Amino acid sequence: MNRLFALALGGFLIALTGFAAAADDDNAKNIIGKWEVTKSGSDLPTGSTVEFTKDGKLLAVIKGDDNTKIEGTYKVEKEKMTVKIKGEGNQTHEEVVTILKLTETVLETKDKDGKTDIFKKAK
Repeated sequence: MNRLFALALGGFLIALTGFAAAADDDNAKNIIGKWEVTKSGSDLPTGSTVEFTKDGKLLAVIKGDDNTKIEGTYKVEKEKMTVKIKGEGNQTHEEVVTILKLTETVLETKDKDGKTDIFKKAK
């Protein structure tokens, strides 16, 4: 009886691991595209956009008087996304955000300070 239970539990854990891997793949696939900030809890103004490409690059356009463009890279691992952007003097800034929600049309992230931004998929 114990062996049967162990086999069933092992099968469940393998299936659960496969589900988690599929969710990781979904995050990496669903993030690709252009996103517009609809609700900002951080310094990123509403109306700004961030475009994530298949090859791990990003382009952000910060809404303001001059619509500043920022280039960088990103990597999605499970519910974490690491973003590296180029700053002044070739310095890079790295930040890890938590993906709270990611569907084909909605992206919600939280930064290390607990500030939440909500994006919608831009057309």
